[in-house]
Amino acid sequence: MEIRISKDSDVPVREQLAEQIVFQIATEKLKPGQMLPSVRELARRLGIHHNTVSHAYQDLVRRTWLVHRRGTRVVVRAQAQTPRPSTTQGLDEVIDMTIQAARERGYSLQALRERLRERMLAEPPDHILVIDQEPGLRRLLHEEIHAALGWPVENCAREDLVAHPGLAIGALVVAPQYAIEDVKTVVPKDRLTISIAFSSADEHLERLRSLEQPSVIAVVSVSASFLKTAQSLLAPAVGRRHSLCQFLLPVADPGTWRGADVIFCDSIAMQQVASPKAVQYRAVAPASLEYLASAMASFQHA
Repeated sequence: MEIRISKDSDVPVREQLAEQIVFQIATEKLKPGQMLPSVRELARRLGIHHNTVSHAYQDLVRRTWLVHRRGTRVVVRAQAQTPRPSTTQGLDEVIDMTIQAARERGYSLQALRERLRERMLAEPPDHILVIDQEPGLRRLLHEEIHAALGWPVENCAREDLVAHPGLAIGALVVAPQYAIEDVKTVVPKDRLTISIAFSSADEHLERLRSLEQPSVIAVVSVSASFLKTAQSLLAPAVGRRHSLCQFLLPVADPGTWRGADVIFCDSIAMQQVASPKAVQYRAVAPASLEYLASAMASFQHA
């Protein structure tokens, strides 16, 4: 787990730590079920007080990013407790595990085969439904997926789907990996639900670290959660040498970021900033977009 902390930043150390862990979960650098370092081990590694680490962990447990395991240790919130194939296993081994899991739950091989056939021959989705709790992030994921794949895309919050189950009709349901288990509980069983990961920000962090002169850094986004995570993620590279300002769109004066030396933008903000100083961050990882495209194509040709 790679964490960088700046004690010189205006962003509290506890917040830097918590939000960087959140980002590593969202980018799948931290996997579901993965155990985090102990409080004292991480505190020693980062050179901070163990109470700071403890409070950050407690906050993430409260926000359901982490869960307690084995006394005081915490792990990344896991997906449903089903057998997980290792990366070294082939497709035949995955099929064997599925057959074994079905047998243990009392299903016959014939029932498994028939249900699989029903799922594959079900009415294929004609659009993608993005589900997330934060409106700005939903909009961002919506726009990026539509721009990359060309398929019709809709979006809603989890509670919207609870109130109106018909929203999932004809949809391939998509949600960030960290929210996928909550989403699956409200999606009809005949609808496929796919998780997506966020892109790494390594390239943007390296750009900041390479700045030779004190600079003004702006972050512009339609998502409040995007800005919150960016603030903590960039804090170690910004320190007190640079200045960081953030803008949640829409803003009254679109020119307020013109004085910045570097402007980090989400995909929607990039279209509005229109500056040679603007640098785009694409939220959805390329591998996730490729998987979505292949999923939709497989349904259309089933």
